Amino acid sequence: MPVLPSLKDSTFNTDLRDRHLIYDYSAQDSAGNPEKWRYEMWFYNEDRIVYAIHGGPMAGRKNFQSATYQCIRPGELWQCNWLEETGTICSLVFDIVNKKITTLLAFSRGHWERNQEAKGDKRNPKDFER
Repeated sequence: MPVLPSLKDSTFNTDLRDRHLIYDYSAQDSAGNPEKWRYEMWFYNEDRIVYAIHGGPMAGRKNFQSATYQCIRPGELWQCNWLEETGTICSLVFDIVNKKITTLLAFSRGHWERNQEAKGDKRNPKDFER
């Protein structure tokens, strides 16, 4: 039995392939003031996600990751998961019908304490070595 679910015969191509999403959510800064965080993502293909972060402590980060996709309900609900080199765990559920994204991001303590260093681009060899 394969470890990753097969997307053969799934609706990935019609539901997600090359789909570009931008989503905002309400957050608070360290002083409790309201702010908006914006995330942008592309479901590039069946084993890759590309994203950019435009708000919050990770603003400025642009990255691509190997990802796994799982169809929960064809044409309606998909889950995408990935693990970053930094140890950050990312999971999102995209509700196509209701145009809603639900996420779970588990950052390491180092991301919060040294977020400037965490914004590196792995396509830049100097950043990747960190």
